[in-house]
Amino acid sequence: MCNHCKASLTEYTGAGPAGSSAAYYLQDYAAKAGIPLNITVFEKADRIGGRTLTINPYGDASIRVELGASVFIQANQIIYGAMQQFGLSEMVPDASLSPTLGIWDGNSFVLKLNDLLPSWWNTLQVGLRYGIYAPKRTQELVLATLGKFLQLYDEPHFPFRSLTQRVNELGLVDVMSVSGEQFLQANNVNAKYAQEVVQASTRANYASNIANLHALDTLISLAAEGATQVQGGNWQIFQKMVEASDATVALNTSVVGLELYKPGGQVSNPPKYTVRTTSGSSTNTPHPTPFDKVIIANPYQFSGISAAQEVVPNAIETIPYVKLHVTIFATARRLNPDYFNPPRWAFWVAVPNTIGTTLAKTDNPNSGSQGVGKARFYSISTLQTVTNPANQKKEYIYKIFSPEILTPIFLRHLLGGGVPATITGGQSPISWYYAHEFNSYPKAVPRTTFQEPIIGPGLYYTSGIEPFVSTMETSALMGKNVARILVDDIVAGGNP
Repeated sequence: MCNHCKASLTEYTGAGPAGSSAAYYLQDYAAKAGIPLNITVFEKADRIGGRTLTINPYGDASIRVELGASVFIQANQIIYGAMQQFGLSEMVPDASLSPTLGIWDGNSFVLKLNDLLPSWWNTLQVGLRYGIYAPKRTQELVLATLGKFLQLYDEPHFPFRSLTQRVNELGLVDVMSVSGEQFLQANNVNAKYAQEVVQASTRANYASNIANLHALDTLISLAAEGATQVQGGNWQIFQKMVEASDATVALNTSVVGLELYKPGGQVSNPPKYTVRTTSGSSTNTPHPTPFDKVIIANPYQFSGISAAQEVVPNAIETIPYVKLHVTIFATARRLNPDYFNPPRWAFWVAVPNTIGTTLAKTDNPNSGSQGVGKARFYSISTLQTVTNPANQKKEYIYKIFSPEILTPIFLRHLLGGGVPATITGGQSPISWYYAHEFNSYPKAVPRTTFQEPIIGPGLYYTSGIEPFVSTMETSALMGKNVARILVDDIVAGGNP
């Protein structure tokens, strides 16, 4: 039996966590079941990785920074396990950058922490501002919720043919049906802690305020223990997965159509599929081999795939996604302290290397573009120090998440002047600059029902998990899930 897996991502991503994981686990489960399996991965871009994407500052191949999905945690069983299995190295943090964090509300820093100072000092600051119970109570909620979520990995909850059913069975409805703000309030978490510390995390992770984000994503954004990334880029995990799957990989190939295979004018029994692709000068061309099974491993609304109702009997849900601007640049300057309105007595205090933001007192959850409020950006991270290959001088690489493209005026104020309309060139303090826009993740509003992974006979879909939790790990989990269902269906001798 010849069965094929298809993964096709949007015009600016590659075969990412879902498609790569599906291919890898298809091969694994099929081998264990003694089933011969041929897997094909179609990809519009010229690379594997999806929203895990690295770029090279200055065009120097020896320097890599993550543009897309940046970190994962040790609790991410699939991603972290794959990194270890494939012998990939964890990135070592830049020791020259002090581990300082500030939360800015557009007027002032409401909190500053420094991990180089004694832990009791940071604990004291947090306790004085938010009370001693707020962090502990919030962490208890995170661990309890994460414990329920992790049951999705094991029998009897894995695999799951209905995500909606599993959400109910695992008792996750109470965190899916309300906002993070409502959930934290109902569980007696200090309101100021929720609005400042928790919200700074959700804005950095999901570009959303806690009033507009369901409570599961709110809590997941706080599960940061053991955060890491792969040296040279997280995309290597998914490249290794695809390689291990022994799949035929068609890069620079867009899937534009999906049809029922009709030899002699009749639909085959069981149904098979004809995949139409566009590659190079070849447009809307049917793949020469019909596919027994198909996995659509990206948001259907962005896929560009045309499929008649006879192929997809029930419409695949269209959901709103967050448009996130990611800006990375290099400069010899540190961030301008005056931009952050320091108190007069604190003129000598450096700006933190990591800045999260929250709403100002005069803001509401929908103030400004996408609710960013007076702060105008979601986060700023100092990624690393580098040597500019053009002049051999030390520079800093910064990464900013924002709802809109950053203007030269904003950058001028942030760096203390000198940034021209062209941003780089001439005497600009910015020596290298890169900006990108992602449809990064769904607007994860409270909900309790989800697009299911089976969308037709022998037809599977992974992106229904994104409104539930949108991470590299959960996409990989759904890829693994549909792979297991697909192989189970073959073993059972038919289609679902």
